Amino acid sequence: MAGVIKFGNKPEILASSAVGGDTEAKGNLGKYFDMTDPTDRFGKKTFEQAESEMQRLALNFALKKSGLTPDDLDAVFAGDLMNQCTGSSYGLAEFGVPFFGLYGACSTAAEGLMLAAMTVNCGYFERAASVSSSHNSAAERQFRFPLGYGCQRPPTSQWTATASGAFILGLCSGETGVVLSEALPGKIVDKGITDQSNMGAAMAPAAASTIHRYFSESGMHPDDFDLILTGDLGQEGHSICRELLLSQGLRMGENFSDCGILLYDSEVQDLHCGGSGCGCSASVTAGYVMKKFAEGKIKNILLIGTGALMSPSSVLQGLAVSGIAHLVRFSKI
Repeated sequence: MAGVIKFGNKPEILASSAVGGDTEAKGNLGKYFDMTDPTDRFGKKTFEQAESEMQRLALNFALKKSGLTPDDLDAVFAGDLMNQCTGSSYGLAEFGVPFFGLYGACSTAAEGLMLAAMTVNCGYFERAASVSSSHNSAAERQFRFPLGYGCQRPPTSQWTATASGAFILGLCSGETGVVLSEALPGKIVDKGITDQSNMGAAMAPAAASTIHRYFSESGMHPDDFDLILTGDLGQEGHSICRELLLSQGLRMGENFSDCGILLYDSEVQDLHCGGSGCGCSASVTAGYVMKKFAEGKIKNILLIGTGALMSPSSVLQGLAVSGIAHLVRFSKI
């Protein structure tokens, strides 16, 4: 079975962009977004259309930064939380770029980055984009309750981020010097968690599995990295993941954190266990992480995108929530 994928041709992040809503603008990382909207609607009539608009804006910002046009892209890998990934298909249709729709739940950003890097590394595509998003209001009324219902959220719940992140990858040219050097596809892990309000617990075993596999196969050590980010386990899931890894003999240090924890200010914003959603790790990585690379403050990180593989139907039928965790390694050359 294939293990850690090493990208010998060093696919480079040519540009990235992050777009967010009002709650995200008021969080810890608000200054790292290229654009935020205090209405969460981005000029659209519905929240679903607003999510599509976030993807359109994010890819446009990334293209502008890179000096490229849609015609310079060979493909775009994109996904979101809405049924049949309509947020992505409606949002990116006008670009006229070959489109691969993805569903990995909150792991979609890492999944898209991995697939884009694989195609660029092998020479099938010269340049490819990875885009993902989520919208709190669109996700809540699809997966949980009508927005006007006003139900009480349990302490283990997470806040679906209203955000989008876009990346453009190409063969290494030294433009940014940030490359995807390795990847490790995740395996589906099901521990029988049926509580849709505790996604962190459902995803944590998958995250621990992928992280343990990576360090077992790569020969690397957690201290070799400036940051190791899960995305998005939130406070509950991240704590569980740390404990699971410790039980397997892997002690994680202070460089181990989570995108859902970083995105919001837990002292001011009462969002319970933190952030989640396809747009959470996407925007944190496209905005905050890439800025830290540009500032020379980090040189080597791991992103472990975590996803809860469920649907509204599976939840109503009482099925357990399976987890997935895809790993990508960013390096500065």
